[in-house]
Amino acid sequence: QVQLVESGGGLVQAGGSLRLSCVASGSMFSITVMAWYRQAPGEQRELVAIISSGGRINYADSVKGRFTISGDNAKNTVYLQLNSLKPEDTAVYYCNAHVDGRSYWGQGTQVTVSS
Repeated sequence: QVQLVESGGGLVQAGGSLRLSCVASGSMFSITVMAWYRQAPGEQRELVAIISSGGRINYADSVKGRFTISGDNAKNTVYLQLNSLKPEDTAVYYCNAHVDGRSYWGQGTQVTVSS
């Protein structure tokens, strides 16, 4: 079993920054992909950013140029740097990992951006 634990969420004013972290632990052989999703109230969960074990990265158009995903393979950790935050970025942010052919989710961390 694999556990994902997110941290770093909080309340920030528009234009501010946050850094989210997600640590994977448990019985793992290989992590192929780690990603961040978010879900705002009344909305569907959407992909924010994704990074593969080979370093390939993709972002949602709405966050390009503002958010940066990075990973530390040695620590089984993925980060999401959120800059120039907007009120519409308010959501619960979830970490997702593909490990040994299975998909796992963290419990989520709340990001709230005030105007």
